[in-house]
Order: sequence, then structure tokens, then C-alpha cells
Amino acid sequence: MEKPAPTTSPSASPRVQTPGALPPRTARRGGTRLFTLRAESPLWQTLAFGLLCLATVGALWWFATRGEAEQRILGPTMLPSPQETFSTFPTLWADRGLFRNTLASLRRVALGFGLAVVVGVPIGVLCGCFSWVGAYFAPVSIFGRNIPIAALIPLTFSFWGIGEKQKILFIFIACVAFIMSDSTRAVRDVESRYVDTAFTLGARRRHVILKVLVPLAMPDIFNSLRLLFGLAFGYIMLAELVKFGGESGGLGDIINMSQRRGPKEHILLVLMLIPVVALAIDRTLFWVQRQLFPHRYGGGGYLHRLMRVLGHGWEDLKSVFWQSRRAAELLAKTGGAGAKP
Repeated sequence: MEKPAPTTSPSASPRVQTPGALPPRTARRGGTRLFTLRAESPLWQTLAFGLLCLATVGALWWFATRGEAEQRILGPTMLPSPQETFSTFPTLWADRGLFRNTLASLRRVALGFGLAVVVGVPIGVLCGCFSWVGAYFAPVSIFGRNIPIAALIPLTFSFWGIGEKQKILFIFIACVAFIMSDSTRAVRDVESRYVDTAFTLGARRRHVILKVLVPLAMPDIFNSLRLLFGLAFGYIMLAELVKFGGESGGLGDIINMSQRRGPKEHILLVLMLIPVVALAIDRTLFWVQRQLFPHRYGGGGYLHRLMRVLGHGWEDLKSVFWQSRRAAELLAKTGGAGAKP
């Protein structure tokens, strides 16, 4: 006796997932949203748990340093109490020049990192466009990305001494290889169909690089630069730990002076200030990133529209310039031909 054929229904048909579509979310099996795998948390929940973590660390800090010096789990020479630490902030601001030294560190990072961007991004784009350029710069990229950062300090001392130039170029050497590598990866990750379409429409190689590859890779390049700037802000502390004369400055110099002469509370305050400054810079750059690339990261796109207006204006100026130049050349030719007997 033959078995009846199983009935099919729309709900029993296998689910077909289109290429490039995101995988379906994992269904919740009881419990609360807190323990749902890979679930997105609302903003208030993220802030609440972040503040809870800070409160936990602060409570442990207070518990380990409470009471008199002889009764503490950790003595004041090892870890000052929160009250002792924050009470020295006025002297850190006034006597040690906290604001001035913070600006000195930021200026060094901005100059060194900016120089690394000017050099690393164009080379990285060329490495992503042409394989032989990537092969040529591969040893430089491998060396720069794998050498210990602290080992670069004696090398920069031997080349540029212990002055301001050494600190700026230390940041440059520490970051340029990573910028090259990330720029190369961003260009190579651009899908080939965009390049093929541009060539099919008659675009030249230069136009494909400047009008297709670079604009499509720029969101990833900018995101990488934003993350690397935070690392560069941490690298400058190594260079500033070496003091020359009385004009070194920087947050690293404050740490060095507090380690030698005290008070030790200034070290903790500077270590707490560094992540705050880095977070403020990161959030500012992320806002700029969202405004420049709203199609990738959301945002209002104000800077994106401004850049488009400036780009169109620049193209119009070039067009007017070349048309005026061609008209002048044509007028000179016709005038010269009419002057001949």
C-alpha cells in the first residue's frame, strides 16, 4: 500500500535567503532581553550598565583605600584614596599646567598623525590599485606593523635627538604603516562590478581611481583613521616620558614628574583624563564621519552636502578656466593668421 504524498504548505517550504541578506535573528527562548544572544541594547541600557561599571570600580577603589593609612588594604604610597586623589586636582590644573600640557600632547599627535595620513593614504590607495606597488611597499608595511612601538624610541633619538621633532616623527613612524595597510584593504574591498561598470561607460583609469575607488573606499579609510588616532594619542605618552631641559611638556611629562617628585595622585588623575579626552575626540570624529558618509553610518549628511557643493564648484571653476584658456589660444591663432600677408 502506497503512502500518501505529504501535503505541502507555504509554511513548510524551506526559507530561501537572498545573497547578501543579513541572517535572521536568533529567536528568544524564554528569559529576558538581557540574555538574548546578539540582541541590540537601547541607549539608556548601555549608559546605565556603563555607569554601573564605573560605580563598581569606584566602590572597590574606596573599599581598598578606606580608613587610616595603617588600616588600609592598599597603603597610600601604593594607591591613594579617591578623596586624596581628587583633592589634588587644583594643584594639577594650576601648578602643573594641565590644560597647556594637554594641548601640547594633542598638537604633537595632530602633527605626527596628520603627516602619516598625508603619506600613508595615497600610498595605500596606490597599493590597492596596483599589485606591484603593494608588493614594493609590503616590506615597509610588515616592518612597521610588527615592530614593538617602544623599540622605535631609541631609533628616533639617534635620528632626531630628543626635541619636538623626535616626538612628532615618532608618531608618524608608529602610525604610517597601519594607515597604509588599512587604506590598501579598503580599496581592495571595493567590489569589482563598480570598476567594470566604469570602464564599460568609457572611463579612464585615472577617473576610475579618483571617481570610483577612492570615494567608495573613503568611508572605511576614515573609520580606520578615527580608530588609529586614539592609538596615536596613547603612543605619545611613551615619547613624552623622556624629558629634555625644562620645556618638554605634555601629559606624559606630568606623569614622569609626578613619578619622580610627587604627588602620586597626579598620575591617577592624568590616567583618568587620557581616556576622557580620547573619547571626546573619538565621538567628535564619529560625528564628522556620520555627516560625511550618511549612506554608510547614518546622520544628517550636512558635511556630505557641503563637500558635494564644493566639489561641483571646483569642477565648474576648472571648466571655466579651461574654456577661457582654449578661447584665448584660438583667438591668438586666428589673430596671428590674419596678421600674415
